[in-house]
Amino acid sequence: MSFSKNTKSFAYPVLVADIGGTNARFALVDDAEAPTRMCGKTATADHPDISSAIREVVLPETDPKPRTAIIAVAGPVTGDRIPLTNAAWVIEPLKMIADLGLDEVIVLNDFEAQALALPGYSGSDIEQVGSGTIREESAKFVLGPGTGLGAAAMIYAAQTWVPVPGEGGHVELGPVTPEDVAIWPHIELVGGRLGAEQILSGTGLPRLARGVATYMGADRDFTTAASITTAAEENDPVAVKTLEVFARALGRVAGDFALAVLARGGVYLTGGVTSRITRFLTDGGFRAAFEAKAPHEALMAKIPTFIVRHPDPALEGLASFARAPEAFAVDMQGRQWTAGAASGAS
Repeated sequence: MSFSKNTKSFAYPVLVADIGGTNARFALVDDAEAPTRMCGKTATADHPDISSAIREVVLPETDPKPRTAIIAVAGPVTGDRIPLTNAAWVIEPLKMIADLGLDEVIVLNDFEAQALALPGYSGSDIEQVGSGTIREESAKFVLGPGTGLGAAAMIYAAQTWVPVPGEGGHVELGPVTPEDVAIWPHIELVGGRLGAEQILSGTGLPRLARGVATYMGADRDFTTAASITTAAEENDPVAVKTLEVFARALGRVAGDFALAVLARGGVYLTGGVTSRITRFLTDGGFRAAFEAKAPHEALMAKIPTFIVRHPDPALEGLASFARAPEAFAVDMQGRQWTAGAASGAS
């Protein structure tokens, strides 16, 4: 891995893009002192590729045109062709440079972008859950139950923030409480195991709900996360119990990661599911499970946890990197393409 602290700024304006399975969101950073300028979002299905989306959504309203693009994608960045996991697009940085006249394209993991946002959060960007106080210049962790379960650390070392993405969402998740022990045998395994993402995600919630319904002797057919959160708002007992178990399990996993990197700078919850289950995260069960890490309960009580309220955290993380690349040590190997390389490849 090639980590190096950037010593020069990017060529501005910098286009930042958060490319998900359903939507692509765009913003511009005009210079190192400029605020993030939102350009809008579009459905990936409405465009054949990212260049087409940028030409339609960004370029008509932008002058001067962007010279650098920094893009976050869900999944690993490998090679010159980067297929999206849940959409038809294939990100081809050299083609983007040729199509859009860019100087440079950088492609990062989506939760790496989420991690880049963590040092800059303040005020209404975050809502604290439970006790604890941020220790400055200390490790942070972001955990995001959305379609899957994303995870990344932000480590502070040698006066530099180092984002560390990974596949932490696939750690094992077993039962702890007597109620868990009764429910877990009714949850179907995936590949012979039960990883955190198989429960703690939008795709995992229906699996958990089926297990809870069987445990409760109830007949339910929840097929989507939205159907469960909607039913919980109407106080359906199976949906309510499912989200109570979900929040408790999320607290345990968040606590495990807090211990793994000693996240005295806080653990931050993001993702589409998080925003729909606030009352289950703030009713005490999540935080109690987070702190129940004997023999380190006193330590855990000092580590703060937050719900991220910023509307576009990945874009803000990329924008922070665009404004002050020297503040971060980002692994650029195999994830940075320049106009010279594009010319050589043509």
